[in-house]
Amino acid sequence: MDDKIDEALAYYFSKQKVITDFVNTNNNLSVEQIIENGNELAVLDYKITALQVAKEN
Repeated sequence: MDDKIDEALAYYFSKQKVITDFVNTNNNLSVEQIIENGNELAVLDYKITALQVAKEN
């Protein structure tokens, strides 16, 4: 079970890095793009946190 959790965590961390890099390297994002990417990052944070808690238990 830990292997699947580790795989999911790696996947979500990579998605998080892609979004963060996209936002940090673009100087001309619209407000909508910033909000959308922020929402996606928030969802990823919740998923990562839930997986980390599951892994501890």
